Amino acid sequence: MTYSPEIGSVVPAWRDAPPTLLDVVVPVYNEEVGLGPCVRWLHAHLAGNFPYPFRITIADNASTDATLAVAQGIAAELPGVEVLHLDAKGRGRALRAAWSASPGSVLAYMDVDLSTDLAALLPLVAPLISGHSDLAIGTRLARSSRVVRGAKREVISRGYNLLLRGTLSTRFSDAQCGFKAIRLDVAARLLPLVEDTGWFFDTELLVLAERAGLRIHEVPVDWVDDPDSRVDIVATAVADVRGIGRLGRALLTGALPLTELRGQLGRAPLRAPPDRVPVGLPRQVARFAAVGVASTLAYLVIFLAARSVLGAQPANLLALLVTAVGNTAANRRLTFGISGRRHAGRHHLQGLLAFGLGLALTSGALAGLHAVTATPPRLVELVVLVAANLAATVLRFVLLRAAMHHRR
Repeated sequence: MTYSPEIGSVVPAWRDAPPTLLDVVVPVYNEEVGLGPCVRWLHAHLAGNFPYPFRITIADNASTDATLAVAQGIAAELPGVEVLHLDAKGRGRALRAAWSASPGSVLAYMDVDLSTDLAALLPLVAPLISGHSDLAIGTRLARSSRVVRGAKREVISRGYNLLLRGTLSTRFSDAQCGFKAIRLDVAARLLPLVEDTGWFFDTELLVLAERAGLRIHEVPVDWVDDPDSRVDIVATAVADVRGIGRLGRALLTGALPLTELRGQLGRAPLRAPPDRVPVGLPRQVARFAAVGVASTLAYLVIFLAARSVLGAQPANLLALLVTAVGNTAANRRLTFGISGRRHAGRHHLQGLLAFGLGLALTSGALAGLHAVTATPPRLVELVVLVAANLAATVLRFVLLRAAMHHRR
């Protein structure tokens, strides 16, 4: 090891070491009791189950007890264990320092208490090794995750992630699980832009990655809460809210070079096969007609099922509303060759506009029929509705085709 006065840290002499694929950073603060058993357990797991060269970096966060001495003893005992000491606290600060100086191609970190089952470690980093993904996170909020923790922490965790979705429009499910990984080339681009040095570091990194168009892989984990956790929940929550406000302002004002990042790191847009895009007008008409037939049959089934219970007009409304959503989704995919969620909300709103016009046509036809005769035969009623639906279908095709082609 050598001492670097620039960052006030003990830095491993890595340049002469063999290539390292995975570097697992374990940030610690005053963990002199639990550090030894946890790092030995992690080392044994990696040595027995991880088929690539690895390194474990203990990042000491300005501990005031014997944590640094314990870490140095473990490093002398186990091969592939290094120690990084920082003179200032902050999990984000420790991760930035360790990842910035790491020789690993894939950089990971986990909490020292090993709350996350280590069986998820290889699934976490495998997509990064293969190049399939850019970052990977463990999630405690997936349906297949198994989590043991108190109600208070469960509510706080879910509430925090809902807050992120509402304020920063995030799509990842679990921002604060202490079990993440990132590719070295991606970290080199993102770390200089992350300002937080504490617990919000994870969230800021993930939001930047998502806005840059990077792929974030999520791994359901088994997780058991550490009852001896020293995290100050109130202080952390306040710092997180401040971080959300600061990051939100930076995103709104354009202070972050997201366009440049997306150009450097983002994935190219998907291109559909030539036989699907563009789909010519005759094929669109044929596919739209097939979807329309299926929708009309579904409409009639729902209408007949609800007619005797709700009456003609409410049954017509229900049948049209249910089939309109399915019709728009089917036409996006099959008729116009559009997949993914991009502009899906707008397309469904336009589909509902066509639904409203169709409702006006069919309701008007029903009202006109009932004005002529108070109790028309059921067959006549169906014929009138089918005719009105055909007119609504033509109108729907014109509106949807204009909307889909405009968005292309």
